[in-house]
Amino acid sequence: MSERATARRVVGALRLLAALVGVLALVARFQYGLGFSVFIASNFFGYLTVQSNIAAIALGIVSGAIALRRSRDPVWMPVARVAILSWMLVAGLVFALLASQAATRGYRLDVPFSDQLLHFVLPAWLLIDWLLSPGERRTDPRVLLIVVGYPLGWGLVTLVRGAIVGWYPYFFLDPDQVSGTVELLAYGAAALGLFALVGAVVRVLPRIPLDRMPALSRPTARARRRDERAPRAPR
Repeated sequence: MSERATARRVVGALRLLAALVGVLALVARFQYGLGFSVFIASNFFGYLTVQSNIAAIALGIVSGAIALRRSRDPVWMPVARVAILSWMLVAGLVFALLASQAATRGYRLDVPFSDQLLHFVLPAWLLIDWLLSPGERRTDPRVLLIVVGYPLGWGLVTLVRGAIVGWYPYFFLDPDQVSGTVELLAYGAAALGLFALVGAVVRVLPRIPLDRMPALSRPTARARRRDERAPRAPR
């Protein structure tokens, strides 16, 4: 089996493992929420983090299975990877910002282990996967329309739903917690700009081939012994 095929199998197995961790983290976070009297299941799925993690889990299962069974990725996979990785990274950045601002805003924001997995560990894994794993990475710049378009649609739906049910997943979407329409639009524009920026950076990040890393490109002891036993051409 070639080194490339072996690498794809390893990556495929790791993607499936990460998807399993994501499922367990979502279940644990849901169960954690059940401990609060104000918890509503439908609101849990209204968070962009939860939705992007569900997308990441689905991608992990599909891309993992493909890596195990096929030698090449389908043409849609780099687009999906760029979009979902961008959503996950921004969700993690925004969550870290909200956590740091919780005290100044007068609200409590707990960070259980499940949240740490969903907001930090799994996005970090997706980034490592993007940087190191073999496979097609070329994407058209129009992928940024997907990177920005989904959060834009999510935000509009959230505003409409929030006006009906009286709940918003983040303070900057709640008209009662911002100074007015101008501040609401400013937060929205900043968020969409962050998605576009992160997506643009993710698109152009160079891949780091594992077989070119110094620690991995050195010949193994078995390979050195094989080379030493090989007959040498007469001088």
